[in-house]
Amino acid sequence: MSSRRGGTARDLYARAVAVMPGGVNSPVRAFRGVGGAPRFFVRGHGPFLVDTEAHELVDYVMSWGPLILGHAHPVVVERVSRVLGDGLSFGAATPGEVALAEAIIDTIPAVDMVRLVNSGTEASMSAIRLARGFTGRDRVVKFDGCYHGHVDSLLVAAGSGVATFGLPDSPGVPSALAELTHSLPYADLDAMDAHFDRLGAETACVIVETVAGNMGVVEPPESFLTRLRERCNESGALLVFDEVMTGLRVALGGAQERYQVYPDLTVMGKIIGGGMPLAAYGGRSDIMAHIAPAGPVYQAGTLSGNPVAVACGLATLEVLDSEPPYDLLEARSARLARGLHQACERHGVEHCINRVGAMLTLFFQAGPVTDYAAAKRSDTGRFASFFHAMLQRGVYLPPSQYEAWFPSVAHTDAVIDQTIEAADEALAACVKGGWPRP
Repeated sequence: MSSRRGGTARDLYARAVAVMPGGVNSPVRAFRGVGGAPRFFVRGHGPFLVDTEAHELVDYVMSWGPLILGHAHPVVVERVSRVLGDGLSFGAATPGEVALAEAIIDTIPAVDMVRLVNSGTEASMSAIRLARGFTGRDRVVKFDGCYHGHVDSLLVAAGSGVATFGLPDSPGVPSALAELTHSLPYADLDAMDAHFDRLGAETACVIVETVAGNMGVVEPPESFLTRLRERCNESGALLVFDEVMTGLRVALGGAQERYQVYPDLTVMGKIIGGGMPLAAYGGRSDIMAHIAPAGPVYQAGTLSGNPVAVACGLATLEVLDSEPPYDLLEARSARLARGLHQACERHGVEHCINRVGAMLTLFFQAGPVTDYAAAKRSDTGRFASFFHAMLQRGVYLPPSQYEAWFPSVAHTDAVIDQTIEAADEALAACVKGGWPRP
């Protein structure tokens, strides 16, 4: 068995390609959207990542969102370390999972009961199955550019890695199943009304990213979520909010707290595990009572409620609850967005910056970016050039135009200003160099 762990990024990537499809375990890590070989990281602390070649980079991926407190927060690390000595997994009930379930219910407004799982994909898949089982209906509505994990029913007109790779749908998804999924333009009230007028009585649920983060950040118009709630009420369809990115990030209670619109089911992930593999779905008690063993809709998981992941998530939630950082995150994220805008203006770069709380995206186009069709008009070649110019200046961005940046509590004003200075230099170099080269 090989124990080789070090090496340059190119060496590691060459080895990885030989043993893993595309050299990665998740597609967007492969840098296909920006070119070049991906970095390999060995350590994180605060707002920084350290790669195998000892480069320290300001991190705006933050494990794709959950590290709202920063890497290796001391309270979280201490709690996890304490639990590690008691064993890694029991495949049985533990006190910690009860405590985390209670904490989630106390925090997320529309959750009366919750089931812990291991990933956002698993949570989305289970919520869709539950909605179909509860309503006795088959059709599902999603929105273009919204990504809810690689679930067969939902991998239709998805954003995120699918958009990065230019795959409109995925081979392996049966056409009969895809035909039961209706993907509508994001926040298009007329298209939504037309669907409900025609097929509302056959629709099991509507699933939506409350703030889109997988076509880049796109905030819904004020009327969209409210109208969606009304149409679901009228038709008997369930409303499912995907709060995998927004839960505990745009507000402690997620986007449903921020916008005061409440779903029937909520999909949660990433952040409720504090960076460990953990996710959940929850909602109204009468709906959740249909999940086995309480009801007939089957869903199970040997590692669900894993004690180590639960401890990590509970520690993160307790810190957020006891020391709410949301005003601070709002101010620092606004500082970052303002600095990026000024840098783009200074160098005459056409741009649009969308931000909701501690989520933002710099699009290389004039904007506005209000849906997936608009997001796809961005200049991905310019983004790739900018990405590598930022990497050279010590800043690690999500390696795709169609992703959110995730500032954390650990991103101090000094770190934000360092990022803005790097962006100013990167944009100057890109403009001078004539842009796309990666």
